[in-house]
Formats: sequence, structure tokens, C-alpha cells
Amino acid sequence: MNITEITAEKKESDVILRVAAYCRVSSDSEDQLHSFAAQIRYYMDYVKRHPEYSLVDIYADEGLTGTSMEKRHDMNRLLRDCKKGKIDRIITKSVSRFARNTQELLITLRMLKEIGVSVFFEEQGIDTDKLNMEMIVTFSGMAAQQESETISKNMRWSYKRRMESGEFSTCKPAYGFDLVNGKLEINDKEAVIVRRIYNLYLHGYSQAYIAKLLNAEGIPRKKTNEKWQRRSIFYILNNERYIGDALLQKSFTTETVPYKKVTNRGEKAQYYVENSNPPIVSKKIYEAVQELQKTKNVVSRDKRENHPFARIMRCPDCGRAFRRQTTAGTAYWLCSSRSVGASDCPTRRIREDMVRDTFITMLYKLHDNRAAIFDSTILRLEQMQSRSRGMYEAMHEIDRQIADLSAQNHVLARLHTNGVLNGAEYASQSGEISNKISMLRAERRKKITEDADEELLDELRMLKDIMEEYTPSEEFDEELFSQFVESITVNDSTCLTFRLLGGIELTETISERGWCKTA
Repeated sequence: MNITEITAEKKESDVILRVAAYCRVSSDSEDQLHSFAAQIRYYMDYVKRHPEYSLVDIYADEGLTGTSMEKRHDMNRLLRDCKKGKIDRIITKSVSRFARNTQELLITLRMLKEIGVSVFFEEQGIDTDKLNMEMIVTFSGMAAQQESETISKNMRWSYKRRMESGEFSTCKPAYGFDLVNGKLEINDKEAVIVRRIYNLYLHGYSQAYIAKLLNAEGIPRKKTNEKWQRRSIFYILNNERYIGDALLQKSFTTETVPYKKVTNRGEKAQYYVENSNPPIVSKKIYEAVQELQKTKNVVSRDKRENHPFARIMRCPDCGRAFRRQTTAGTAYWLCSSRSVGASDCPTRRIREDMVRDTFITMLYKLHDNRAAIFDSTILRLEQMQSRSRGMYEAMHEIDRQIADLSAQNHVLARLHTNGVLNGAEYASQSGEISNKISMLRAERRKKITEDADEELLDELRMLKDIMEEYTPSEEFDEELFSQFVESITVNDSTCLTFRLLGGIELTETISERGWCKTA
């Protein structure tokens, strides 16, 4: 017996790899150029020591943006160049420099591997081209993520201590102020506008009108390309900074990556600091504005809540509710989003009396055709219901099967964690079980929908009884309207669609005299 050893072919070593270096430089503007220049020299020397490499480019982002891909502009440029086939290999100092978010790290590495780009992490000595290092990178990524969370925790602790002592200062001055050596100082030119806004509001002008007036006069905001909006006027009228005080921690940053800034709705302590900066308006004027806003809000809320059309009429384009507007003694309803310029929906403004007249016309037709509309629909639902008498037993059996399969998946997860099952085996078996569970849940949802038919049936029977007792009248019956109209969609200048109890939708034509084509 002759045995001949067949050696593996060696790859040619004279292939030049196109290499890109990725780094994160200091976010300190004074040190940024020095840091970037130092890293350019480092990677130029690095490539000289490796003749098999050809340097394509050096990509650098600021140092504090590692927890999310969104702000890492050069990382995104690097990935685009990889996808274009310009790069074969990426060199970076460490996993923490490449990413501090484990999920984004793994997604990026998988994408690079699929297009044939390898990554070498110098500190960890990890080369994705030579070994399947995904698990090692995961652990390193987790460590880097933990490092980021620790840094963030320390920064939050520092902020909290400064807030408690009243030493915390804003990083972004409000309109009317400038930040000078860490302290707020009044911007005299902008302060005049702030006082004018308070004065206009106290003289009865709305926030939307004030914004429109400032835009018409060409008065710029902090950023000259931004226009005044109602919300920017609201912010000025409700910012305690203008009386010299400061409410700290109105928002906070979440404690896990990717970090997000969210409004503080009682989750964190807030700190009110009096006399923290020079005032622009007096406390008397500020408090008068707060009282006027409360009065307007109460009146507006009472009108909205007491009117039968409130939150009922809807715009088919943006989905927002219509709001009431009175012009020259005549009440109209129009899209609330369109009315404040927040959307470009087609102008729809309809007279309130015509909505009432259209509803009355619809009631006449519904009453006259009640037998044809309700009897056949109720009969079909009753027939469907009779075919699903064994539904509860079937749902119980589905729940039992889902529980058994979930238990099997739990066992598989433990076997995988303990090393009994490798990744491929676990993924295959777990995926098969998950598919079965998904199919069972879909079947269960279908049966729940069938169960919902009983509630629908009750609503239709109720609506039929109401129509049986209803006596047609030329008067608008507000109680009847509120009893069974769920919504009204203002389709266009010709018709309204009423959605009633039981899911019934009826479309009725609007008289032309009730429609106003200009807002």
C-alpha cells in the first residue's frame, strides 16, 4: 500500500491588498488636528512595514460618536467605499475604536465578510480573514459597550452633582441669550424680540399669529435658515430662563446604547435654580402669560370635549382630527394639521350646519333601508358563528401546543449555552420550532377574530334596534349622533363617510353650499 501526501497549495504572496485605516480622533478642537496627523503618520509607517499593503485612505471620526452609526460620517464613507469594491482590508486600533455598540458591530462585520473585506483589530490581534472570530468579537464588543456605559454613567453622575449644587450651565443658549465663558448673557437685539412676543401674547394675539408676523418681518431665529413656528413661540412663553431661573433635567439620556435623549416625565429628579442667569422679562409678566395660557386651554378643551364632532371628523390624507373655526359668526371644520401649516393636505373646510344636514340625510336613508342593510348582515354573521362552536376547545389545544414547543426551545437554548449543541444545530432546530409556533399563533389570531364577530353582532343588533325606534326628523339629534357614530371622514368637496357601530360605513353627498374651497 502506497500513501502519498498531497500538500495544500500555497496562495501567492505577491498580491497587494488595498488597505483602509479607521480611527477615532479627539473631539477637542485644539487637539483634533494633532491627533489626526499623528494617526496618519502611524498608518503610513504601518503600511511601509507591510509591503503587501497599499493604503487607500484613512477614515477618522470624532472620539465621542462610537455608540451609534448615525453620527459617524467617515465610518459610513468607509462602508460605502467597501461596497464599491475599493477596499480589501480594514485596520483599526481596537474593537472599542471600531464600535461600542455590539449589535451594530456584528451587523457591520457580517456585511463586510459577505463582500470579502477583512478587518484587523490591532490590540486584540483579531483578524476576521483568518478565523471565525465572531464570538470573540462579540465578547470584545460587549466589553467595549460596557466601557461606553461606564463612561456615560460617570458623566451622568457629574451632571447630577452639578445640578444639585446649582453649578450646571446649559451648552446651548436659548433665544435672547449668548453663552460667554460658560455663563448666560443677554443678547440685547434678541431680548427686544422676546419682550415683544410676551407683549403681543398678552394683547390677545395667538402663538401661530405671532410666528407668522415675525416671519413676515424677516426676523431671524438663532439659525437664520429656520422659520418661526408656533412651537418656538410656545417655548419662549414657557421658558423660565427668561425670568432668570432654570429648571434642570427637563430631558435625560438613556442609560444603555444606543443612547437617546428623551423628555423627563417624572423618571428622573428635576432641579429648579432661582436667579441662575440675568432675566429678560419680569416675573409679573411671565406669570400673567401662564395664567392666560391656562384660561385659553380650559376654554378650548371644554369646547372640544363638549362638541359632538370633536375628535370624530378625520382627514383622509394625514389622519388628523378636524378642528372648529368660527369666521364671521359661521362655524367651519378643517384639518387641524393643515390649519397650522404642519402638512400639505388638500384644503378641506366644511360648514358645521352642513355636516349636521348630511348626517340627517344619511339617517333618513338608513332608516328606510334598515331591513336590507341589517337583516342580511346579521344573518351572515350568525351563520358564521354557528360554524365555530368548537372554537374554545380548539384554542385551548393551540395554547397547549405553543407551551410545549416553547419548553422545547428553552431546553435547546440551555443545551447550546452549555456547549452540547453547536451554533448550526441550535439554529436549525430552534428555527424549525419557532416556525411551528408562528403558524400556531397565526391560527389562534384567526380564531380570535372569529370570536370578535360576536361583539360585532351585538353592535349591529343594537344599531338595528335604534333605527327601529327612530322617528325621522329635520332636527339634528346630538345624543343619537354620539351614540353610534364612531368617525366621519371628509373625503373631498363632495361627500362624507360615516363609520357607525358594527363597522358599517355609509357615504353621503355634501351640498355644494356647505363647502368652502379656501381656508
